[in-house]
Amino acid sequence: MRSDGTGNGFTEVSGPQDVFSQRSNFVDINQDGHLDAFVCHDVAPNVYYINDGSGNLTFNQGGLGDYPSGGNYGSIWIDYDNDRDLDLFIAKCGGETARRVNQMHTNDGNGNYTENASAIGLADPMQTWSSAWGDFDNDGDMDVFVGASSGSHKLMRNDGGSFTDISAGSGVDMLSLTSTETVTFDFDNDGNLDLVSGGNILFGDGNMNFTVHTGVFPGAGAYGDINNDGYIDAFNSSSIYTNNKETNNNWIKIHTVGTTSNINGIGARVEIYTDSGIQIRDVKSGDGFRYMNSLNVHFGIGADTSVSHIIIYWPNSDCETFINPPINQAFTAVEGAGASCDTLGVNDETIGLDLSLSPNPTKDILNISTATPLHKDTIYTIFDINGRQIVSTKLKNQTIDVSALSAGNYILRILSGKDVKIQKFIKQ
Repeated sequence: MRSDGTGNGFTEVSGPQDVFSQRSNFVDINQDGHLDAFVCHDVAPNVYYINDGSGNLTFNQGGLGDYPSGGNYGSIWIDYDNDRDLDLFIAKCGGETARRVNQMHTNDGNGNYTENASAIGLADPMQTWSSAWGDFDNDGDMDVFVGASSGSHKLMRNDGGSFTDISAGSGVDMLSLTSTETVTFDFDNDGNLDLVSGGNILFGDGNMNFTVHTGVFPGAGAYGDINNDGYIDAFNSSSIYTNNKETNNNWIKIHTVGTTSNINGIGARVEIYTDSGIQIRDVKSGDGFRYMNSLNVHFGIGADTSVSHIIIYWPNSDCETFINPPINQAFTAVEGAGASCDTLGVNDETIGLDLSLSPNPTKDILNISTATPLHKDTIYTIFDINGRQIVSTKLKNQTIDVSALSAGNYILRILSGKDVKIQKFIKQ
């Protein structure tokens, strides 16, 4: 339906194709600054409509889930490998045949997609319907809760672009109900993402552990801060459920406005930095199986009293920083209004400050040494010499295994709370 521009009416714009539509998403598939539409097809290959910028949509079919008999249920566009482009996860109908197994279509940055769910640990044969993607352990990459309507739910930890099943003992294994709807938000604003699945809310502790809430909860629906009080509410079956906000935790809500990117900033990666470390969100259109949630990205920050800065990687690949935004209110981030940031933030004055690497050069292991103690949730990122991000994940035991890297020069960035430490190294 195309708006008449006055807010008073719409005009139907239809094509001749019949599509058995399941989940749909608005996303800039070809990265030209215009929102396109992707539609899961239940009985044929998936389809997508490319927008020419004037509202004219060109029908395409193939290349993003091509099995003739379909089986596609819930799609979500997410940057799971931290390479600053959107990948496509498709929740499938369940079964042992290939068309029924969950898929991940990885974007190479040039609009070419490769299905590699099996290689990264996400090729589940259970009937999934939808998935919830978020950084459940606050280590700087997107983990995933794969909801099941047949079989067991799965909690999958992102380990540098491949996934490990950590469901056992995490709390998600206590869920007895199946679900077609799974989403994630920070409902209590403690800085840790929570989950909604099967009509339940599960509160997260920031270490991939969840506790099932036993109180009244509306279950499936559309989520967002409806009354602008800083807490996530729900709209379900013609009813609005407002969050009782039983905590006094602080928060920030960020509304992205694209200028050269699409107007809503859909596809942007948003990072915030506080005394507790980093949190990340991707701006998404289309969560769960049936609903569209708020496009605003919402962060609880617990007892932290400030956000030192926001970093936004816009869909057109520009990076901007917004310094000291106000908290406990909505903040509008307009593309082009922030301070430009290069990929690394490297300059002669910052390289090497309070960060030593050994051995350097190295063949396999880098040992990290700093004069000041590192934050418990320190994140490291490795870039090649051209500024392309190679890997970003949580630092463990102050060592990094670089054996998989090709020989060459690299830059290591350490994020410890609000502190940034940078050093160059050579991989032999």
